[in-house]
Amino acid sequence: MNRFPRWKYALILVAVALGFLYTLPNFFGESPAVQISSGRATIKADSDTLSKIEAALKAAAIPYSGAVLDVSSIRLRFSDTDTQLKARDLIDHALNPDRTSPTFVVALNLVPASPAWLTALGARPMYLGLDLRGGVHFLLQVDMQQALAKKLESLSADVRTEMRSKDIRHGGVTREGQTVRVRFRDPAMRDRGRRVMAESFIDFTVDERNEGQDFLLVSTLKPDAIKRIQEFAIKQNITTLHNRINELGVAEPLIQQQGADRVVVQLPGVQDTAKAKDILGRTASLEIRLVDEERMTADGLSAAAGGQVPFGSDYFVERNGQPLLVKKQVVLTGDRLTDAQPGFDSQTNEPAVHLRLDAAGARIFQEVTRENINRRMAILLIEKGKAEVVTAPVIRSEIPGGRVQISGRMNTTEANDTALLLRAGSLAAPMEIIEERTVGPSLGRENIEKGFNATMWGFIAIAVFMSIYYLVFGLISSVALAVNLLFLVALLSLLQATLTLPGIAAIALTLGMAIDANVLINERVREELRTGATPQAAIASGYDRAWGTILDSNITTLIAGLALLIFGQGPVRGFAVVHCLGILTSMFSAVTVSRGLVNAVYGHRRRLTRISIGNTAWK
Repeated sequence: MNRFPRWKYALILVAVALGFLYTLPNFFGESPAVQISSGRATIKADSDTLSKIEAALKAAAIPYSGAVLDVSSIRLRFSDTDTQLKARDLIDHALNPDRTSPTFVVALNLVPASPAWLTALGARPMYLGLDLRGGVHFLLQVDMQQALAKKLESLSADVRTEMRSKDIRHGGVTREGQTVRVRFRDPAMRDRGRRVMAESFIDFTVDERNEGQDFLLVSTLKPDAIKRIQEFAIKQNITTLHNRINELGVAEPLIQQQGADRVVVQLPGVQDTAKAKDILGRTASLEIRLVDEERMTADGLSAAAGGQVPFGSDYFVERNGQPLLVKKQVVLTGDRLTDAQPGFDSQTNEPAVHLRLDAAGARIFQEVTRENINRRMAILLIEKGKAEVVTAPVIRSEIPGGRVQISGRMNTTEANDTALLLRAGSLAAPMEIIEERTVGPSLGRENIEKGFNATMWGFIAIAVFMSIYYLVFGLISSVALAVNLLFLVALLSLLQATLTLPGIAAIALTLGMAIDANVLINERVREELRTGATPQAAIASGYDRAWGTILDSNITTLIAGLALLIFGQGPVRGFAVVHCLGILTSMFSAVTVSRGLVNAVYGHRRRLTRISIGNTAWK
């Protein structure tokens, strides 16, 4: 009646062992570290970089306890913060001799101190939020007026292209404030222009005006178009920030919209505020220009290398070391790019990047390639005001349809990286940091200590009460409660969830809710004993009849937790995640684990006459 088959006991033991294994990394804490990542899109932190860092540290007699080289960064672990700071300055000086144009980002960070064998098993500590780990918090304001101005400039160029393609003569297309104005010399041509505007630019409201001898079409954006542009600006900026912050190696950064024009950025574990601000301020944009073939002579290149750059051109050095003169006039910008994917050249099978342009960009690109066959076109990447030539292919033929391929002198990794960066694009609108807060690691440790103490003393108080009130059954309930806590922490670690102060509050609340199920079971067993049932029958009936009540109460609480998870944000979601997981683990531990323990204590006795369940020894 009250015996589990061996496979159930084995299941419980395996679950407890796995719970302990995945909980263990959380007890090792974190070590100070220095994170090195690329400061430019075309440069990677690789094994050669690591060798250079190790040589510099060895020469300066600065010890480190471990180094990790992953896809995007290098992390070196140190024993204390003083050594960490010395190493950061040394590495920064070794990798970035030119302080005005750093090649690598060198930032302070924290990394898990758990042993390598645990990490190899996939056991990692749970992430800690800003309030527990320390870090930086930024509130950024997006300049929506600049977003609209940038879009209007783009639309002005589209209007010029469309008027030219329809052979409509005009006196100029200009942007004035939040309007785009097209001037005409006669009303008939203005009427033709108005029809084109109505057909091709549905986001505009077009009005006719007269200014002296000029006939004007004044276009303003519709309210729904303005709203759509502003929403896109927020989403594009958040996407770009995600790609930039990845360079810092921050675990679970929080980047989310707040209100109509603000973005909240929280970076747990980052103590270097200046470096974080530098990363947030970085942008990347794409420009396509023509190579200045006429001035690409030996004398012209030599003079440009010496600082005498011809008027109307810029001097660059390609990846292979070849000098290059590029015209200042921009043919296309990254605003016209709708997609960028890595792939291979269908003819040479070399790695390539396949770009797709919007309708206006496709028309411009087709015209430019038609007029410049057998000439070179440079694709430039601009970061922090500095331009770099990614590639400069030769135009072999007219390219229609807006599908462009970049190939030559790149490997598969470079093709993937270039496509990723071009997809990320630039900020759709400038942002300004209007609020900045730094949470020190000491405050984070204090919060962890207080949360841990609150949970520990809450658990002890519950265990003491249950043991006094229900005796052996209370002791079994306390053990099941401890197993529930073990399962919850292990699950949070396995899912790599982020624990915050509200999450610790949810853990404390889970303890109270989990023990409630055992109280229901124990009271049901007591009732069965009072009605004259035998101890073995009372145990079986108590667990079976309490299950329905436990299930109903936990489902209703789970529904409330899911509502918080779906509709809540920030700390509310952190609370809801722990709360929902705690409900699931408590249902298993309160029923299955405690039943297994009770069966192990009483189930093997054929003639059970007494069970210890409080007040008196029931018979």
